[in-house]
Amino acid sequence: MQVRELDIAGSWEFTPPAFPDHRGMFAAPFQGEAFVEAVGYPLRLAQTNHSVSRRGTIRGVHFADVPPSQAKYVYCPAGALLDVVVDIRVGSPTFGQWEAVELNAEKFNAIYISEGLGHSFMALTDDTAMAYICSEPFNPTGEHGVTPMDPALALPWPADIEPILSEKDLAAPTLAEAEAAGLLPSYADCVAYQDKLRAIVR
Repeated sequence: MQVRELDIAGSWEFTPPAFPDHRGMFAAPFQGEAFVEAVGYPLRLAQTNHSVSRRGTIRGVHFADVPPSQAKYVYCPAGALLDVVVDIRVGSPTFGQWEAVELNAEKFNAIYISEGLGHSFMALTDDTAMAYICSEPFNPTGEHGVTPMDPALALPWPADIEPILSEKDLAAPTLAEAEAAGLLPSYADCVAYQDKLRAIVR
């Protein structure tokens, strides 16, 4: 398993070896030992999600209250997508910055988005599937969003693909509006919560 820490602290890319043969292909997108070595604590499995999206569909930017938030380990079992991690943690050295990685069903690479970070993606092909391993179950009262079309964020959506968004994501506040409303997690709270998870392992 190849592991690359992204520029946004608390996020990593994991790329497993793939084994093609005359029958097809095999890969293990999530490997617990490699995850713990990179992150410092195991990924609690509370819920798995699966979405299928038309080309141009954007989901997010989604995040949850900290603690406990909802960390996500995501990969693309079919098609291709542009996955974007957004630092929405108030007080973070990289607040308001993002990093984008293409996930696809050829590499089976995955992204881990730790507690407090924002997550969004665009499907680059029809019938693109996204698989999510989530550390916490869905909590509708603690779930929030920032519009992925926020001009201040300037997320790197391909100009040649017409975006498709839900009404909820279209109506979500900008990052500045979410900060003014007190919706965003603090960097200090996120770090403290992750330190607590690492301490349990020790």
